[in-house]
Amino acid sequence: MRILIVNTNEKTGGAAVAARRLTEALNNNGVKARMLVMEKQTDALFVVARHQWLRSQCCFLWERMVIWACNLFSRRNLFKVSIANTGTDITRLREFQEADIIHLHWINQGFLSLAALRKILDAGKPVVWTMHDMWPITAICHHAYECNRYQTACHHCPFLRLPANNDLSARVFRRKQQLLSGHRVQFVAVSHWLAQRATASALTGSQPLEVIANSIPLARFAMINRIDARSTLHVTARYVVCFGAARIDDDIKGLPYLLQALQLLVDRGVATRDELHLLLFGGIKNEGVLQQVPVAYTYLGYINDPHQMSLVYSASDCVVSSSLYETFGQTLIEAAACGCTPVAFAGSGQADIISHRQNGFLADYLSADSLADGIAWALKANLNPAVLRTHVLSHYGESIIAQKYIKLYERLLA
Repeated sequence: MRILIVNTNEKTGGAAVAARRLTEALNNNGVKARMLVMEKQTDALFVVARHQWLRSQCCFLWERMVIWACNLFSRRNLFKVSIANTGTDITRLREFQEADIIHLHWINQGFLSLAALRKILDAGKPVVWTMHDMWPITAICHHAYECNRYQTACHHCPFLRLPANNDLSARVFRRKQQLLSGHRVQFVAVSHWLAQRATASALTGSQPLEVIANSIPLARFAMINRIDARSTLHVTARYVVCFGAARIDDDIKGLPYLLQALQLLVDRGVATRDELHLLLFGGIKNEGVLQQVPVAYTYLGYINDPHQMSLVYSASDCVVSSSLYETFGQTLIEAAACGCTPVAFAGSGQADIISHRQNGFLADYLSADSLADGIAWALKANLNPAVLRTHVLSHYGESIIAQKYIKLYERLLA
């Protein structure tokens, strides 16, 4: 059985990390899997790139130009939507032709167009599509927030400056409907929250759907003695909280809620400013937000070394996800694997990972007050790190997730 995993990036972004980990897990469990990306970022032999760098860049820029023009030359929401109007044909590649199953993941930003997706579907091979955000079930947005028009037909899109009955979202929605009409795609949601929305979508509601979580290579995330980890990171505070994302100041990551919650902890006397320390990791666009952190902090920048991540998680009492929406919550399982207690808002994918007040805390949605309660609980709960790690292994270990996909593949090929 040969599987071709298709994702725009190899390592950048949560979907890329998840797709690459799945490719490795499949290979480690007896399946021949390769990963096709727009551009290689490592020398991994199982990763291949579409060797048309200039074309890929032109596709990316052309898509953004069209969105920019449709939004009256405003950069607002420029990267919150994708229209897949241009991309590359992968069906002629040897890796595609040799594959028994094509497994799509995140394919935006100029990698695959809707026309390219039609060629993939028309090729007749079984297609699996793991959804890492809401784009496959909406017209153009990656997260619909409170909008539910995708349940009938997208129009009057809140991400467009001139929302209308036949706006850009409405036109792309119709193209997606035509694309899926007459084709069977096996969709996979990484959480039950995302599955509920996929079932309600007018695009994907009639397509087969399963829920399979992301995996974690547990051997790469080690529990390190907390005192030693803090010493290595030069952190001496009594309580340590960590927070990370591909871009920590992205609106959807909800950093202001975390900062409000930390201030509430100080105001309530749970801890003094000197007793609290915040570890921040990930990209950042506006470093001015760091001036708003109400306690001592260390900004570690973007980290792609699992040992360094293990140090951060092991040094922390709790990890916080204050995202407005998360389809899964990769940092939560990584942190728990290192014995760090997860705290997150309820209401999206994190609820699959956290059992409230058992292996973490689910705060009331978008309530900084409740988030502060959750952090306070995590700082005092003293959960057994080994139990947290065992829970991650039993639910998200490489072999566990790989076997779920292998059974799905076998059923599609039967």
